[in-house]
Amino acid sequence: MLEMTSIVLTIIVIYVNGLTDAPNSVATCITTGCMSLKSAVFMSAVFNFIGVVVMTLTNSSVAKTILTMVDFGDNTERAGVAVAASLFSIVLWAVIAWWFGIPTSESHALVAGVSGGAIAINNSFEGINPTEWLKAVYGLFTSCLGGFILGFLICKFVIVVFRNVKKSKSNRFFKTAEIIAAASMSFMHGAQDGQKFFAVFTMCAGISGGGGNNLFLVMLCALVMGLGTATGGKKIIKSVGMDMVKLEKYQGFSADAASSVALLLSTVLGFPVSTTHAKTTAMMGAGAAKNKRSLNTSVIKDIALTWLLTFPGCGILGFATTKLFLRIF
Repeated sequence: MLEMTSIVLTIIVIYVNGLTDAPNSVATCITTGCMSLKSAVFMSAVFNFIGVVVMTLTNSSVAKTILTMVDFGDNTERAGVAVAASLFSIVLWAVIAWWFGIPTSESHALVAGVSGGAIAINNSFEGINPTEWLKAVYGLFTSCLGGFILGFLICKFVIVVFRNVKKSKSNRFFKTAEIIAAASMSFMHGAQDGQKFFAVFTMCAGISGGGGNNLFLVMLCALVMGLGTATGGKKIIKSVGMDMVKLEKYQGFSADAASSVALLLSTVLGFPVSTTHAKTTAMMGAGAAKNKRSLNTSVIKDIALTWLLTFPGCGILGFATTKLFLRIF
């Protein structure tokens, strides 16, 4: 029963990821007029699927990091309750952020939620593996600093190379280039976040002593992510792609290319990072490369505040819901 509850909650987390994280993969592609919302969502679902499959087969270090980050103890029944409670806290936290149209990170919510649950069930920090947990911190800097710096540098390079090219001609080129870059970003979103959800499914299976069909889970992840993006992604697309910074096609390409590189580096190193962090900071870098005044500082502050609150906020929720669930169940 608890295993099924955890699986259902994991599916809900994947859906919420579609609401809050996946829209960032195609936000610039849509807001710069390169693709329609419907086409971009379909493309995102396809390349998320490919990203999960390819990276799971070639480098599953992110999944291993999540699996070894916490220890819920030897009591399988209590561990199952803690996992379910942690997942519930992630859903609750993400929906609150989505309601206000602020892109949060399910990656960091996942790390914080399961950490809070592990602390609650052990009544101490003994259930936390500091070596693996610090990889999330390293990933925070890799995705944020790497995204911004690469976004700035790539956009500057593009400006120099295309300075003598007519805008109409360059726009035609970057319309295609931006679609390719957005597909790459969707691929890396699947490579990163897909592995994390596999880790949660594996965690549930390990507690119950069962197993799962990986191919089926890949398809399920892609389908649910796409559904979440289609039904609720407009708020995040507007917040990130329109309110935070106004980008032209070449800037959108620069942002997607930069965030894809930052995510690839983090994934290979086994850092569970936020695709939201990588994409939004890359957009800031691309925007700043042309004009620092193009950035909407009020929206950036709101997003930064949500990021800063995710670790303690979702961690406390994970701790509290685990204590509550242990009393109820």
